[in-house]
Formats: sequence, structure tokens, C-alpha cells
Amino acid sequence: QVQLVESGGGSVQAGGSLRLACTASESIEHGYYYVAWFRQLRETQREWVSCFNYNGETDYSDSVKGRFTLSKDSAVHTFYLQMDRLKSEDSGKYYCAARSGTYCSNQPRLYTSWGQGTQVTVSS
Repeated sequence: QVQLVESGGGSVQAGGSLRLACTASESIEHGYYYVAWFRQLRETQREWVSCFNYNGETDYSDSVKGRFTLSKDSAVHTFYLQMDRLKSEDSGKYYCAARSGTYCSNQPRLYTSWGQGTQVTVSS
């Protein structure tokens, strides 16, 4: 089972930017994994943010489309979430997750590997 480690969280003012990284223990492409970002504010349900499939196709939630961008560096098994024009409602703990399957899902329960999360705080 692939292991994931997130990094890059922090505090920023509204309108600013942050880049999160998710490093996998093995090749996502070779394992045919889908890698997603979720976020969670306190005890609320984890909210799906974006997804990257092993073919390089991406998908974003409506709340972040046009502001967040996924990219990857396959040589180091790392996926990035560039977050621009951040808003206070983007605050939360961000998790990357991976699953095998045939599509990007927005359901946390379908993902079998999770990182420990990284905190993002956006102040207005």
C-alpha cells in the first residue's frame, strides 16, 4: 500500500499563495493510482478538493477551480497543489489520499492510503 507524506502548509493572508506537496513511497503511474487532496476544518467532514489520475488528468471542486492547480514531479513521486488567491474558507487541514480504481472519487471512504495532513490557515 502506497504511503503518503504531505508538506508545505502554513499561515498566509487572504489573497496569498501556498504550495502543498504530497510525496508517495512509490510511483503513482506504475501503480495506477488516483491521488486526491481533501481538506477538513475541525470536526467537519473531509471535503474533496482535487484529484490527479495516473494519466495526468486533473479535476477540481467548484470552490477551488481557477485558483488551485495540480502538478507533479514523477522523478520524485511528488504531487503539488498550488493554491493561489486563498480565502479564509480555504483554511483547514489538507490531506492527500490515494486509491486504486477507475475514476477520481470525491468520497473519502474509497481512498485506502492517507497522509498525516498539513495545516493551512488563511487570515482575512
